[in-house]
Amino acid sequence: MKLNCDMGEAFGAWKMGLDDKIMPFIDQANIACGFHASDPLTMAKTVALAKQHNVTIGAHPAYPDLVGFGRRNMDIAPAELKAIIQYQIGALKGLCESQNTQVDYVKPHGALYNTMMADFTVLDTVMQAVSELDATLPLMVMAVPEAPEIKAMAKKYGLRVWFEAFSDRLYTDEGRLTPRKEPNAVHASFDLIEKQVEQLCETGTLTTASGKRLAIHADTICVHGDGAHAVDAVTRIRTLVDHLMLNQPSNTSAN
Repeated sequence: MKLNCDMGEAFGAWKMGLDDKIMPFIDQANIACGFHASDPLTMAKTVALAKQHNVTIGAHPAYPDLVGFGRRNMDIAPAELKAIIQYQIGALKGLCESQNTQVDYVKPHGALYNTMMADFTVLDTVMQAVSELDATLPLMVMAVPEAPEIKAMAKKYGLRVWFEAFSDRLYTDEGRLTPRKEPNAVHASFDLIEKQVEQLCETGTLTTASGKRLAIHADTICVHGDGAHAVDAVTRIRTLVDHLMLNQPSNTSAN
C-alpha cells in the first residue's frame, strides 16, 4: 500500500503545506501544476524535493481556479478541458526533465477530481487527455464500487488506473467523499484516521457515514500535509501502514 500526498501547493509568497517535513514519509507526490496552486519555481523546488527523497512524481492538474483553490466546479467544454489538463502535465514534465527525472502518473485535483468521479463523461475526457499526451502514465482515481467500469474505460484508451482511498475523509454509502461543507466530513482525530487506514489495509473495506461496510480495492492512500497536525498524522499513518504490510505480505500496492 502506497501513501500519496498533494504537494507544491504554495503560490509565490503564499505558503501552503509542510512539504519538506511530509515528503520523507510518502511514496507518491501529487505536484500542483499552476492552475489551482503553485508557480514555476514552486514546482521546480517540489520536483527537487521529491527527487531527493526518491518519491514518485505525479502531475496534479486542476480547473483554472486559483482563487477557489480548484475546489469550485466549472462548466468547461471537453476540448478545452483536454487542453487544460495536457498543458499542466506538460509543464511539470518539462520541469522534471530539466532535473533528470520524470512524471510517472496523473491525479486530478479538487473539483475536477470530484466531478470526474460523479460524471463519467468528464472522466472520459480526462482519460482522453492523458492518453493523447502520454498513454504510459497511469491515472489515479478514487476507489469506488464502479471500479470494473472505470477499468473498462481506461482499457479503451490504453491506460492503467491506480485506485486511491482517503485516510481522513468520511465516505457516503455510494462510496464518494462526504462534501466538506457537511459535519464530520474530515476526521478530526488520529484515532479515526488510524482506524480507517487499518480497516482499508486489513479488510479492503470502509465504514460509511451511516455505518455501512463498503468493499473497495485501493492501491494507494491519500494523506494530507496541510493541517495543524499534518506531520504527526502522516508519520503515524506511515508507521501503521508499514507495520500492517509487514504482517500481511499478500496485500498488493500500486502497479
